[in-house]
Amino acid sequence: MALTLTMIVGVLAIVLLLVTRLSGTPALPLPEEVALPDGVSAQAVTAAADWYAVVTDDGRILIYERPSGKLRQEVTLD
Repeated sequence: MALTLTMIVGVLAIVLLLVTRLSGTPALPLPEEVALPDGVSAQAVTAAADWYAVVTDDGRILIYERPSGKLRQEVTLD
């Protein structure tokens, strides 16, 4: 009986920690539109506080400044 009660309390504590940790993290807003080079499509997008990156289908990573949307850096993948 004591083991069952301990397990129930433990599971509830884990669920409570997950809910409080995950709900408090706001998602970073992505821009409505990104100007990609002609003929290129996005495969993935990731974001940080002051930049966001787009992985393209032609093997490049395009890093843009968040406030202005200006291309900051281009990395070509091998």
